[in-house]
Amino acid sequence: MSEAPRKSRQVIQGIDASGGRPVEYRFSHARNGNRHLTVVFANIFAPDDYGWATGILDNLRSNVLWIRDRFDGGNTYYLCENMDFAVERSVIGLISRVVDALGLTPGDVTLWGSSKGGSAALYFGLRYGFRNIVASVPQLAIGTFVRDVYPETGRHMLGEGMAPDDVRTLDAILPDLLASGANPDANIYLVSSPQDEQYSSQVEPFLGLLRRYENFNFIYSESPFITDHGKVTQRNTPPLLGIAYLLVEGIAPRLGVARHGYEEPDADRSGIDSFIKSTSVVQSSFAAPVVTTPASNDLLPVRGARFTGQAPGAVRVSIWEKGKYMASAPVAADGGWTWVRDASWSTGEHLVRLFAVDPNGYQSERTDVRFTVSEHVVARRPEPDVRYTAATVPGALPAPLVRRPETYDQLTEAQVGFQGVAVGAAHVGFKENGVFLAACAVAPDGRWTWEPGWLWAEGVHTVEVYAADTAGAESPATPVVFSVTNATAGATPAGY
Repeated sequence: MSEAPRKSRQVIQGIDASGGRPVEYRFSHARNGNRHLTVVFANIFAPDDYGWATGILDNLRSNVLWIRDRFDGGNTYYLCENMDFAVERSVIGLISRVVDALGLTPGDVTLWGSSKGGSAALYFGLRYGFRNIVASVPQLAIGTFVRDVYPETGRHMLGEGMAPDDVRTLDAILPDLLASGANPDANIYLVSSPQDEQYSSQVEPFLGLLRRYENFNFIYSESPFITDHGKVTQRNTPPLLGIAYLLVEGIAPRLGVARHGYEEPDADRSGIDSFIKSTSVVQSSFAAPVVTTPASNDLLPVRGARFTGQAPGAVRVSIWEKGKYMASAPVAADGGWTWVRDASWSTGEHLVRLFAVDPNGYQSERTDVRFTVSEHVVARRPEPDVRYTAATVPGALPAPLVRRPETYDQLTEAQVGFQGVAVGAAHVGFKENGVFLAACAVAPDGRWTWEPGWLWAEGVHTVEVYAADTAGAESPATPVVFSVTNATAGATPAGY
């Protein structure tokens, strides 16, 4: 008998940049109209800094919001970087906006996490009044822990010197909340074990404060198969998921029962749909990268083909084929990027998809480039990049890149049209034999197109294409040589 297909749920990616720090998230809609939200925080070793995101929550009926703990390249416990708590404010801002967009209240929310994710679930749940908190093997003296156990994270959160006063401040964050009795009605589910090497310093000293909460539940696991911190959550995943399923259904596993079957199949989703659209990781206002080479349907060699282009405003261009990541090409200050694949291409047709990524992680629309690879094609020596030719004056505009026509193209009079990229320019001009032909405007992303609108004389043409800024300063020219066949005699522009 074949195995049943694994259930999966659609996951949407987004970035909420409305706060002081952009917060990356993933979201999945509830099943069957369930009116609950589960917010998931990541542990220190979570893949891509998203916790519990490997499909283990696929059967959960609630909405699920995964929040990434990656700010300026490091982990923060969702709290601070260099003791700047703008991270915390941005994270709670994201959670609050999702709760509001779903039409829910803090009583309809479960915060979930293990290790540092468990610490975050406790902190945000207690401080901001969320009803349910599931925390597996958390650290409650955060400052001491990151200083001694994960100093790289400690320096990221506390600053390079990890000052003792700052360590004490982070150590006190959770104990002070517990001592104050914050959010006294919270349902708290804490998982730990004496076999966890962190138990004696990070959990046991604070159990007295936790036991003051009427709805505190302590899952104390003494399995001989638990040998370290990481194994506690692994061995307790089934009961943890059981707790999650009950909380999602409105049942707090303790004395007493809340409402069950908390579902609204016809609930209005316009609020959350609008939020997801506005924070989508793909932004239509961010121009897709321009591919200068290879041209569409080019014939390329097995090795050594050079990909170049423009992506103004981006920090990198991400390159994919058949849904699989291939590489990232860094983008220079002037928007240019170059990539040559290290491995060989397979022979035959290829369709490569590219998108640009800005400093906040937003992505552009996609650009496709189709080409064919043949073992009979010899790699050409890379042509000089016109942005760095000797004719380019330092500080001046770079010569424009011309994508169409390509040098030595053979065209009919109806096929002559010009297209390319001129970063930083206001317009692009065209001359032949020193005679000005025309000029066209340059779009904000650097792209330009000129369709002459006349019939060209038969024969070889050399058109010089130059860029100019708003002050009239001109770049060096890019010569384009092409030939025209089947032209109508005498059909040349006035003054040509």
